[in-house]
Amino acid sequence: MIRISIDAMGGDHGPAVVIPALMTVATRRPDIRFVIYGREELVRPELAKFPKLAEVSEFFHCEIAVRMDDKPSQALRHGRWKSSMWKAVEAVKSGAADACISAGNTGALMAMSKFCLRTMATIDRPAIAALWPTLRGESVVLDVGATIGADAHQLIDFAILGTGMARSVFGVARPTVGLLNVGVEEIKGQEEVKEAGRMLREANMASMNYHGFVEGDDIGKGTVDVVVTEGFAGNIALKTAEGTARQIAGYLRAAMSRTLMAKIGYVFAKGAFDRLREKMDVGRSNGGVFLGLNGIVVKSHGGADSDGFAAAIELGYDMVRNNLLDRIEADLDLFHARNPHALSSRKSDVVVDAKE
Repeated sequence: MIRISIDAMGGDHGPAVVIPALMTVATRRPDIRFVIYGREELVRPELAKFPKLAEVSEFFHCEIAVRMDDKPSQALRHGRWKSSMWKAVEAVKSGAADACISAGNTGALMAMSKFCLRTMATIDRPAIAALWPTLRGESVVLDVGATIGADAHQLIDFAILGTGMARSVFGVARPTVGLLNVGVEEIKGQEEVKEAGRMLREANMASMNYHGFVEGDDIGKGTVDVVVTEGFAGNIALKTAEGTARQIAGYLRAAMSRTLMAKIGYVFAKGAFDRLREKMDVGRSNGGVFLGLNGIVVKSHGGADSDGFAAAIELGYDMVRNNLLDRIEADLDLFHARNPHALSSRKSDVVVDAKE
């Protein structure tokens, strides 16, 4: 059985969206169990609508719910030990759950996850990884917002983390990895990116196929399985892509309703437009994964509907089922065994920073 802890109070809609999503996933995955945390007066009425869900769920009342506009420091101060978000993360730490899903405040969820689960031994900073729809299928893109700026060592960490996720989710033995850059030529880009590229080429890891530099348009093309960047650029790319998808959808709706002939044409082409809408639906790839922690945490989009939240749950389910953490730890151990200077130089940097 795979056990998933749920922060039922997160997101714009709370239990009204979360609970139906649990029922959807429970129907598809008979080996899943849920540990639900939230305010009883809001969660119990929703649970009562799905009697079969009660058979595969445990519910725990939490008086405190982290608000979407809370600062991470406020969330930690008021919600540590007792909020539904903290309890859902803590369930992963204690072993009561294999993964945590929340649609709550991203900053608060990351702060609580780092505080409670801690980062893996050789990881400086965690990353948020997203599944990105492409012309070839899907790619993993990270970091999309956890870390602003990253040095060469952190970019390598992200590459290893993303590779582990791609192997778990896509079932690819040796995913292709690219570093996002302003050009594909080796002389272009920031020094951190060029240094990370050199180290990845020299590492020649068995678990990844380092492709080289990729540009922004390569993300949508699906040129590589894993696109690595720092959180500032990654978050802008993600929000730009989501906004562009909505913009194109708006253009199509306006064009199809402009004239009678356009409306008639839409009727004949409805099947094609339905497939296009499905491809452009950001909810189908819902779920940002916090990688680099000693546990699996998935952040659902706050405005996701029940289908979107169900997609985030199934993403967490797949990563547990395919041993994501074991894969990542094995890849990290292999990289540092072959490149001991990378770890030693990182420790030197930490000493210098401490003195400063």
